[in-house]
Amino acid sequence: MLSVKILLAEDVHMIRGALVALLELEPDFTVVAAVDRGDLVLEQALKTRPDVAVLDVDLPGVDGLTAAAELHERLPCCRTLILTSLGRPGTLRRALAAHVTGFLLKDAPSDRLAHAVRSVARGQRVIDPQLALSAWDSPDNPLSPRELEVLRLAAQGADAAEIAGTLYLSKGTVRNYLTTIVAKLNARNRIDAVRIAEEAGWIP
Repeated sequence: MLSVKILLAEDVHMIRGALVALLELEPDFTVVAAVDRGDLVLEQALKTRPDVAVLDVDLPGVDGLTAAAELHERLPCCRTLILTSLGRPGTLRRALAAHVTGFLLKDAPSDRLAHAVRSVARGQRVIDPQLALSAWDSPDNPLSPRELEVLRLAAQGADAAEIAGTLYLSKGTVRNYLTTIVAKLNARNRIDAVRIAEEAGWIP
């Protein structure tokens, strides 16, 4: 039987404890680290050398997809399984771009989690079939990487001056980006653009 070492990242304490307990019921699983922040994932992975990292997509510090991309670059032998409560097609596309091996909804049956971890450990890709179909049918993200950066900061409540300072742009350039973003998404305004992008999974 394949023995699987697992790193778990989940910021909600009760859920993290429940997932650790659930995973360790499996005789071939060992949870070697459990963290509550995305910026701790790589550090702990380099120390413990897990076979699979099970990552919540929404983590403080850095999000699960960023942590997955860091793992792929620094520890490519560790495969990643993303857990999410919202099956947004855009999030799945971002996960595949981050070289995630598996993508599972949190409301999936508990036995599916164990099966997914074993499959991912063997190098098999695991994606919810309905979500995969939705991603196939969904429109492509029309925003450029820079436009996504601007919109992500706007979603966090930053005004044009703050966005300009963070991205080393002029306020006029930021306003032009925001105008372009609103037009590309057929949004009513900046707030509506943020809503559209978040619902599509284009920004975390």
